[in-house]
Amino acid sequence: MNGVLVLDRARTAAALEPAAVLEAVGRALIAVARDEVSVPARIAAFTPAGLLGAMPGYVPGVGLAAKLVTVTGDPRRPGRSFHRGLVALFDERDGRALAMMDAESLTEIRTAASATHSALALAADPGLGRVAVVGTGAQARAQLALLAVVRPDAEVAVGGRDPLRAAEAAALHPGARAAAGIEDAVRGADVVFCTTGATAPVVRREWLSPGTHVSSVGGSHGPELDAATVRDAALFAEWPGAAAAPPPAGAHELQGLAPDRTVTLLGSVLAGDHPGRDGAGLTLFKSTGHAALDVAAARVAHDVARARGWGIGVDL
Repeated sequence: MNGVLVLDRARTAAALEPAAVLEAVGRALIAVARDEVSVPARIAAFTPAGLLGAMPGYVPGVGLAAKLVTVTGDPRRPGRSFHRGLVALFDERDGRALAMMDAESLTEIRTAASATHSALALAADPGLGRVAVVGTGAQARAQLALLAVVRPDAEVAVGGRDPLRAAEAAALHPGARAAAGIEDAVRGADVVFCTTGATAPVVRREWLSPGTHVSSVGGSHGPELDAATVRDAALFAEWPGAAAAPPPAGAHELQGLAPDRTVTLLGSVLAGDHPGRDGAGLTLFKSTGHAALDVAAARVAHDVARARGWGIGVDL
């Protein structure tokens, strides 16, 4: 196929093979931790409806890509948001445009992949034990679908504001059930995945058992975890700017940390350069998203689609 490969939403999603994305995202996280990537801080243009973010990135040996993504509120469902956009992949050697694809499905699975890596690396039980997924939207569904591949035998409780949506999301994992609410899902969990568009905390410290691992990937508009959870946990992130940069590049929960607080890069744990969990305390992975992960997922989608003859070629 000649020209720039263009993948629609369905083909993008189909080309993002879970095992391949998980492996590629792990390599990208390690490259970030070892300062091998070139990724400027995310920027955004704000509108009354939300924002348009730009995330370019280069990962040696993987590729060069840029994502344009909009985050806007859903007027029909207050507290929920849309994430829409495009990802363009380029040849890292000669700069040729290689592919354009849907950013929404790509963002969902690469975010779920980083969250899953954090749980596999930092949870007290490598089997994950009892899992809670907080949220019922697109990111929660992506997380449940990936867990169904990685840990199909896990006991999973899905907590959200709408019991019907929680039940629909739970159907994506063979061991999942809809909880009565968020607190019910979280209490007693060994691993908690927070995947909401919250503007205020939806998970409280007093709900968390000793030794719980929390992976928070939501909260674009505000914190989804309370300050006590952040205070008591060993902190992990994808990149240093999660704490050093202000939102939208950095995390709401990690702003204004005390000078003695350390935020460890998840890639350092994956590479074996940091031991990860130390003792029976809480661990918290706070994701803000990172362009290196988009590059990794885009490369997977491009390679799979090319191999299968999917998409159309456009002369650009």
